[in-house]
Amino acid sequence: MKTSWRSASLVASAAAVLALTTACGQEQGTPSSAQNVGATAVAGGYGTSTTAGAGNGYGADSKDQSAAAKPEVAGQLAVTESVKLGKVLTDGAGLTLYRFDKDTAEPPKSSCDGACATAWPPVPAEGAEAAAGVDKALLGEVTRADGTKQLTIGGWPMYRFAKDTKAGDANGQGVGGTWFASAPNGKKATLAALPGLSVRNDPKLGQIVVDKNGMTVYRFMKDQAWPVSKSACTGACLEKWPAVAPVPASDTKGVQKKGLMGFTRPDGVKQMTVNCWPIYTFSGDSAPGDTNGQGVGGTWYAVSPDGKPVGAAK
Repeated sequence: MKTSWRSASLVASAAAVLALTTACGQEQGTPSSAQNVGATAVAGGYGTSTTAGAGNGYGADSKDQSAAAKPEVAGQLAVTESVKLGKVLTDGAGLTLYRFDKDTAEPPKSSCDGACATAWPPVPAEGAEAAAGVDKALLGEVTRADGTKQLTIGGWPMYRFAKDTKAGDANGQGVGGTWFASAPNGKKATLAALPGLSVRNDPKLGQIVVDKNGMTVYRFMKDQAWPVSKSACTGACLEKWPAVAPVPASDTKGVQKKGLMGFTRPDGVKQMTVNCWPIYTFSGDSAPGDTNGQGVGGTWYAVSPDGKPVGAAK
């Protein structure tokens, strides 16, 4: 009877290991108790600055204002997709268009004059053409205090920012808590809701996994995936590299389903895995699209849709 029980136990254990092998594969890392926390990268990114060139109180100092003295016509407007802000309205040169919370849309009225209008040049109404994806009926104009005509979108007066010098810049986002990039309908640009895990195309790294907030997801080369998921990042390491909480496979998009599961760490924290490898975000990334954790210590790498470390030495 005892022999029969022991045989059954051994069979059950073997089946469990086989199931893990099937789910997680046999790619092995370099399990180690040693940690490589990595230095926190310099904080940066868009969307939170309230002190940019605060010399004049409008977010741009005098040296930024000469280039904005004579506002250029908007030309052919465009809708660009920003990893930080979602769909953003830009002018013909690719410069971000902004709206001011102290303005009104019904009726249209600009509250930005004088030094404010130097830091935030009003976009002339003349010469503006609707972009693909923008309802032409939303384009309008408002007469400013100086008699000039300013472009409005959905009733909101449009501006550029003196500190934006090239296409794609959005240095004015969030300045003073009142300036925001404009969406194609004149409302504030916002990111659409993302699944728990999804894939985005990074211009430098290619396809990488991001979390529900659009933040880059990383792998630690000292972790273990087979035969069981195991994290070597604990204590101070986990503060700099927070574990990604488990999400249902149904709440993912573009990520390989094999080995897509959660596990409970010895410290009680529940963590998500991709191809059975534990995944993390990085405290040094301050905004969606940041990849400041890439290559830190030669052990931290962004995660590809199949769970492999992007750019790691083979």
